[in-house]
Amino acid sequence: MRHRKSINHLGRQSAHRKAMLANMATSLILHKKISTTLAKAKALRVYVEPLITKSKEDSTHARREVFSHLQSKEAVTELFREISVKVADRPGGYTRILKTGFRLGDNADMCIIELVDYNENLLSAKSDTKTKTSTRRKRTSTKKADKAKTAAPVAETTEVVENKVEEAKTDSTEEKKEE
Repeated sequence: MRHRKSINHLGRQSAHRKAMLANMATSLILHKKISTTLAKAKALRVYVEPLITKSKEDSTHARREVFSHLQSKEAVTELFREISVKVADRPGGYTRILKTGFRLGDNADMCIIELVDYNENLLSAKSDTKTKTSTRRKRTSTKKADKAKTAAPVAETTEVVENKVEEAKTDSTEEKKEE
């Protein structure tokens, strides 16, 4: 039974587990995204997020503490130079776990663990959704709704006509300038 046992040993001895998590954390810092099993990703998140928090304070002591965990100069410099700058205002939650399905050989849960601020696809999608209207819609009576439905196409057509008139004016002024 696992009563009150909080650490997942991942079926490894402690030295093997520490080395594996250090290697995975180094790969995550250098590549910003890695693919692994769900259990390893959850263990890695607990391991790497405190290191990222320590990197916010760029001091010799913090660098030495992080280096004692990672044992990689390249990963430490990447963490303190680039990643800590991007996550400076974030209060936590630096990683994201995205489930990708099951592994073919043993049917293990697979996932991608990535640094949150480095996924360009989701960041661009988030900026697109912010441009849309975010006002709450209120329920109106049916009479008002019917009037709004009939008035909406008229408003759209007038906007289209106005846009075409403006385009025609700009085209005619461009033709005059060319002559």
